[in-house]
This record gives sequence, structure tokens and C-alpha cells, in this order.
Amino acid sequence: MPCGRSPAWGTAGSSLISVPAGLILQRAGDVNGGCEIQRTDAKGAGVFATRSFQVGETVMVGVIDRELDHNHSHASQVSERRFVLHGGLITKVNHSCEPNCGVHLNASGAHDFVARQPIAAGQEITFDYAMRNYSVEYFAAHCQCGSPRCRDRITGWKDLPAERKADYRGFVAPYLTDIDNQRATKQVGQVARIEPVSPQQTGQILNVVRVATE
Repeated sequence: MPCGRSPAWGTAGSSLISVPAGLILQRAGDVNGGCEIQRTDAKGAGVFATRSFQVGETVMVGVIDRELDHNHSHASQVSERRFVLHGGLITKVNHSCEPNCGVHLNASGAHDFVARQPIAAGQEITFDYAMRNYSVEYFAAHCQCGSPRCRDRITGWKDLPAERKADYRGFVAPYLTDIDNQRATKQVGQVARIEPVSPQQTGQILNVVRVATE
């Protein structure tokens, strides 16, 4: 159903899912009512756009429901060591290895979903779980996104190749690139203790990290 609105009919060939009233009342979701939850053929529930969105437009607004003490399949990482559960329809947005949305942190620390591609009405809203979690190790089955760029497994940020990280530039949670930078700096220090590294070599290593994570 549209976020924060009364039940409505879905698109042809789809069936809407009954959502508990408490979930509807939560603020998470597009503030303009631009999404609804529907069944998908292979992935269960999904969130679909009820209007078009342009690149850079906020599609869904995140709200933190509660803190979690560990990472799991519904956990959202919001800092290097902090995991939370989002409220509302945010938790129903499916993964894609070629997503139309990216992640921006809002003032509360929750994730907003922002369009990284033009989204048409009736299109499923998706994001890459690697845009929010550094490590993803709880999806054993093959990825069901169906994208031509599907990597077969749902992985975290740490397992993405440098070119994919570069593709997501500006649409990932900033603490992910911070972790990469911290680890790269630590690696440079470890190498320097074993074998002296020239300033030129250090600059080359850090430049590779910068290009991949900016």
C-alpha cells in the first residue's frame, strides 16, 4: 500500500500484502506516498514506486526502530560497530546487484534511499545490501535479483571489486569507505615495518584506495 496512506489496488498481475497498522503508522517510507508493497514472482514481498523519481531524489526516508547487538539478515549497519533495525517499508526493499537506489544517511543516522537511476511508476525499488553493510554472510542461497550484473551471491562492501565500489560513488554509507581507508592505512603501516616504503609508493597505494572509495 502507498506509504502512510490507505490500502489501494496494485498493478496488474500483482497482489498487495496486508501490513499491520503499527507498521503503517511508522514514518519510514517516502513522505509523498510514492511507494507501495507488492508480491514479486521470485523474491516474496517487494516495494514498488507509485510515481516516477529522478536521479538524486529521495525515494524513501529511513527511521530507526531499535538498536541491535549484532549483524543479521535484517540488520542495517549505521557505523563501524553499530547495527539497527529500520521501521516501516524500508525493511521490505529487496537487494539488487544493479540497484536503482543508493543509501544516504539522514540526520538521525538512519538510511534514506535515493534514486541513482531514473525510476518509473510501477518499477521495483531496490538497493545493494553492500551499500550499507561492510560484511554480509547470512545469505547462503544464490542471489535472485536477475540483473545482468548479478554476482550470484549477496555480499557486503568488503567483497565488492574496486570498479563496483567506484560505480556506487556517492550512493553508499560513508562509514564503509572510512573502514576501507582505515584498513588501507593500517596495511601501509604494516608493510613499512617489514620493508621501507617510499613516499611515492605510499601515495600510489592510497590513490588506488581513494579512487575506489570516493
